[in-house]
Amino acid sequence: MKSDLFSSEHLAETAAFPGMILQNAKSVKYTVNGEMHARQGSMIAFRGDLQFERKGQGIGGLLKRAVTGEGLALMAVRGQGEAWFAHEAQNCFIVEIEQGDAFSVNGRNVLCFDATLHYEIKTVKGAGMTGGGLFNSVFTGYGKVALICEGSPIVIPVTPQAPVHVDTDAVVGWTEQLRTSLHRSQSVGSMIRGGSGEAVQLKLEGQGFVVVRPSELTPQKNSSS
Repeated sequence: MKSDLFSSEHLAETAAFPGMILQNAKSVKYTVNGEMHARQGSMIAFRGDLQFERKGQGIGGLLKRAVTGEGLALMAVRGQGEAWFAHEAQNCFIVEIEQGDAFSVNGRNVLCFDATLHYEIKTVKGAGMTGGGLFNSVFTGYGKVALICEGSPIVIPVTPQAPVHVDTDAVVGWTEQLRTSLHRSQSVGSMIRGGSGEAVQLKLEGQGFVVVRPSELTPQKNSSS
C-alpha cells in the first residue's frame, strides 16, 4: 500500500526518551515511564502497558480533581508505554516550567502535564465571577505542560510601564507574579445605549507575559448529543 499518508510527517515512531513532544500541531505524544497527568477524555491512542484512572480530590500528594469554569477533570496515566492526546483538533503547545516559575493557566487550555509539576486551583484575584477568569490552575515546580488553543496564541509582554488588558474569554494564561484586577472600559452612558460588547476586561500589571487566543470563548458542545 502506498500513499503520502505513510510519510515520516505522519508516522508515529518509537520515542527514544520519556516525556512529551508534539506529534503534530494538533496532538501531543507522551512516552510514559511511571506517571503523568492529562485532561479526562483527551487520550486518542496508546500502546504499551498503561492504566488510566480518574482521580478525585485527594490528600498527601494524590492527583486533585481540578474543577474550573468548564468543570475540567484530570486523570492519572501510569505504567510504561506511549499515549497520544488531543482535544477537538485545537492547536497544541508545550511550555517548560523551571524551578521558581509560576504559571497561571485557564483550565480549559490544559491538555496534559508532567507529574513533577505541582498545581493548585485558585480563584483569580480581582476577577470576581466573570468569564473564563473564575478559576485557574497555577503550576509550579519543574516539568512540562501541554496547552491547547483555538488558533495560534499571542504572547504579550507586560511591564510596569505598560499593563495589558485582556478579554476574560480569550485569555489562556499568564505568569503568576502579575497582579490581576477588573477594568471597565465603557462608560455608564455607553452601556445604557447597548455598549460595545467589551465592557469589562482583566487587567494585568507588573513584569511578565500574558497569553491570549485569537478568539473569544465559544459555546461548549452538548455532552448528551
